[in-house]
Order: sequence, then C-alpha cells, then structure tokens
Amino acid sequence: MNTIAKLTELKKLMMSMENALGLNDLSKVERDVYCAACELTDESGRVRTMDMLEHTFVLNVSRPTFFRALKSLLKKGLLSNNGVEGRGWYYVKVTTANAND
Repeated sequence: MNTIAKLTELKKLMMSMENALGLNDLSKVERDVYCAACELTDESGRVRTMDMLEHTFVLNVSRPTFFRALKSLLKKGLLSNNGVEGRGWYYVKVTTANAND
C-alpha cells in the first residue's frame, strides 16, 4: 500500500471516529480547537486559552477565527466557563463515547 493510500485509510478512520463521537457537526476549526482543548486539559478538567492558542492544531488559525470557534463550542456546550477562575479558563465536556475509553 502506497503512502497516499495509507493516508486515505487513516483519514476515513478519523472521520468515522469523529462521527461516532458526534463531532461531525463541528467545523474543521471547531474540531481542531476542541481536540486541542481535550489534549491540554489538566487533572481538574480545565484548559487555558493561551495554551490552546499555542497548540499545533490551531497554530495556523487566526485569533478572530479561534475565538469565534471557542464561542461556538461554548454555545454548543462542549466547553464551559464558570467564571470562578476568571477569564481564560475553560472546562472541557467529554463526549459520552469518549468518556468510556
């Protein structure tokens, strides 16, 4: 199997996993921001905006686009902020399918 064929199979697998997790309704930027947040979440379930902005998945995303995606993820309930820690801290809601792993 050549490299492109392997990449194609990997992409199909990733799309299938995103669908299973209910992430297929998110835009590419929203998925990238959400995945970055999931990876960077600390032991208390929090993630900082500044850390997400420096993550590999969103390095090429403009700040306004990043913050629009962040706002959208808040609206969709995948991220939340309770205001206790102040600005710049978010809690990641782990999808039901992901919580079983």
